[in-house]
Amino acid sequence: MKLREPMPELNGATKWLNGQVSREDLVGDKPTLIHFWSISCHLCKEAMPAVNEFRDQYSKKLNVLAVHMPRSEDDLNIDEIKKVAAEHDITQSIFVDNEHILTDTLENQYVPAYYVFDREGKLRHFQAGGSGMKMLEKRVNRVLAELESFAE
Repeated sequence: MKLREPMPELNGATKWLNGQVSREDLVGDKPTLIHFWSISCHLCKEAMPAVNEFRDQYSKKLNVLAVHMPRSEDDLNIDEIKKVAAEHDITQSIFVDNEHILTDTLENQYVPAYYVFDREGKLRHFQAGGSGMKMLEKRVNRVLAELESFAE
């Protein structure tokens, strides 16, 4: 997916955990962070406390959606996904993408991976890997600053 392309519809979830959301729920009022993770991904688990802190710190200004992207047959177990999500305090909505429908739509190949969309639903930043939360925060703050200057 290229920068400035619109957020796709959130179709094809095998299951939704912690409540279902639609593209319409995420576009219009505030920017959105979509983060991909997998229960078999050690880096994802290491990064999750930072993602959760980020989610909580920006809860009034930013939508956050988790996408579980399986990397093997072992990652398809919904009960295991629920268990790991609970263990790692993933309280935001989780799009379980067992058929890689959203994964393929976004052309995502990585976990963890982070997509930042502005309030109009245009992709503004992508990054992959377990580190780099400072860069992610910088990019989100840039999108939020644009939003604030737009409101003035």
